Amino acid sequence: MSDTHGVLYDPHGLIEAELPLDRTPYEALVTAVLAWKNPDLAPRDYEQIALQLTGHARAVATDVRRHAAALPKSDGRRTLADVVLREADGRLSAPPEGTARCAQGHARLVRALYEHLDRLASVAPQAVTAP
Repeated sequence: MSDTHGVLYDPHGLIEAELPLDRTPYEALVTAVLAWKNPDLAPRDYEQIALQLTGHARAVATDVRRHAAALPKSDGRRTLADVVLREADGRLSAPPEGTARCAQGHARLVRALYEHLDRLASVAPQAVTAP
């Protein structure tokens, strides 16, 4: 048996930090989901949309966490980021439901995380260093 792959060891997520999020399709999905008035999808479709948004919300939360960690501990923006991240972690820990309400809640969460990320990215250093 030959070695056809290697194992990536990146405990601090530095490689991932260099890869920008592909915002455009998720922002379009968020906009579409939040525009729903009386959607009539199957529960499994709502659940799949919520799962897509959950995965992306986790990725955005990781970026928020990284940017917040670059701020001094006494900085109020870091404290606010910690509050936002705790709320996001709590909401993302619940299994998605097959409802429009759940999918829209996840869409609002992605939008809020992006808004917070944009505020932090404008003040936090762009370079990420190992702890």
